[in-house]
Amino acid sequence: MAVFEGTFTQAEALKFALVIGRFNDLVTVKLLEGCQDCLKRHGINPDPQGNQVDYVWVPGSFEIPTVARQLALSQRYDAIICLGAVIKGQTPHFDYVSAEVSKGIAAASFQTGVPVIFGILTTDTMQQALERAGIKSNHGWNYAMDAIEMASLMRQLRPNLQNQSNPKFLSPEARKLLD
Repeated sequence: MAVFEGTFTQAEALKFALVIGRFNDLVTVKLLEGCQDCLKRHGINPDPQGNQVDYVWVPGSFEIPTVARQLALSQRYDAIICLGAVIKGQTPHFDYVSAEVSKGIAAASFQTGVPVIFGILTTDTMQQALERAGIKSNHGWNYAMDAIEMASLMRQLRPNLQNQSNPKFLSPEARKLLD
């Protein structure tokens, strides 16, 4: 038997895409800064002119899952980090957007086998969002840590899955990725 666990070593060999919603950019830019800081401190060059991190800006959080899935399907990235902020207002719009974004990001990861990190703040107030984007702590850092760990874990698992004689447990989409 074996034990697999993602690590934070050799992160400089990983490639990431970040999908960032412009809506509520007062929050999303701060999340992005936290994410970039974490990547840099783990040996990953976050410079958009470099070759380790690509950035895609979308209008808002609702558009993130479609782009994240497309990026994951390209098989160019070890992980995709989605950054957005959905803040509750006076209408049920918050409930619809947050539910669909959550489902869409999960589906992008499940369908492609690429870690797609849910970095969407869903808060009742702007103050709560700002607290999570840097005033008290920066969840952008945590999202980057999750991406590094999952990317490392998936790199360990892929060779082991390819050595399986009959990986029945894999979805058709995952089998395509291994071919």
